[in-house]
Amino acid sequence: MNAHHALEWLPSYLVPFVSLSYPTPPPANPDSFHHSAYYKTGVLDGCFIITCIAVMAVLRDVVRIFVLEPFARWKLTRAWKRSNSCHVQQNGNKNGITNGNGHAGHANNDSKPKSVMSARESRKIHRSVLRFAEQGWSAIYYTLQWLFGFYVHRNLPTQALKPTELWLNYPHSPLAGPLKLYYLTQTAFYLHQILILNAEARRKDHVQMMTHHVLTIFLMVMSYFCNFTRIGCLIMVLMDWNDIFLPIAKMFRYIGLYTLCDITFTWFLLSWFVARHVLFVIVIKSAWFDGPRLISVGWVPELGYYYSERTYNTFVYLLVALQIIQIVWFWMICRVAWRVISGQGASDDRSDDESEEDKKNQ
Repeated sequence: MNAHHALEWLPSYLVPFVSLSYPTPPPANPDSFHHSAYYKTGVLDGCFIITCIAVMAVLRDVVRIFVLEPFARWKLTRAWKRSNSCHVQQNGNKNGITNGNGHAGHANNDSKPKSVMSARESRKIHRSVLRFAEQGWSAIYYTLQWLFGFYVHRNLPTQALKPTELWLNYPHSPLAGPLKLYYLTQTAFYLHQILILNAEARRKDHVQMMTHHVLTIFLMVMSYFCNFTRIGCLIMVLMDWNDIFLPIAKMFRYIGLYTLCDITFTWFLLSWFVARHVLFVIVIKSAWFDGPRLISVGWVPELGYYYSERTYNTFVYLLVALQIIQIVWFWMICRVAWRVISGQGASDDRSDDESEEDKKNQ
């Protein structure tokens, strides 16, 4: 246990919920994080994950309700008022007549500005506000977590283009504090995402998203307890890089900044292809061929060796399954890209459908 790191007044049974568990002396000659505290892994790490999920849920609602939604509502309401004023001015110029005093009059009441938006306009703005806030939280999380993950990755002796280093000196145990914290927070986030996915309006790709999250969590947990954390860290950094830009592109679209949406989406498309269909494939190839070649010791759990034919096959097959899902998504992304090229503008093929109520009222 790690009670010596906790506040003295904290009950011992709460310690795993607020601090990293299983502290241990650092390796004699660590190849990374030379001045960090080190930890082993265990089931009590799940307690810290529970706390992270709760904190993320609170932060998500606070940021959405008090920051993102007010901003989006202000921006969209102001845009509606300006659009209404322009419409009034255009109608006034078109329908204006000259009275006896030489002043312009109006043939009808179409040029009077609307003081209250229609129910349909109100629903549209409300829906865009909610979607903007949802994507805003994703953009904030992925940006911060990618920066943290990149910091961890840079301090590890691994490179995406030299994946053989992922397997040298296996097992990579114990874990440096930053690496363990990164793994646990990432696992908490995807567990939180599963809760959100089932609580919010269902998207067109609900099954793919759920399958992706379940596979991701299984891979995280498996690599964490089998000491494959270096390849896991690299994969998470590659994935999070793309996930920054898609929410930002959606945010631009929801507040009507369509040119910025198209530019951001184009950058997202390029970065997705490089990270997920070039670099990630290199990592899968390394797991398939380099792992068995460079790890000589097999299944010796008491020494931290969890590499066997079963774990190896499971790990590689799950990575391939993850790549198949991403290929399906890339095809959907390319369809959106074609709409951008053809001048139709970017729209999210994976967004949720309009509710039946919205459709009936249109």
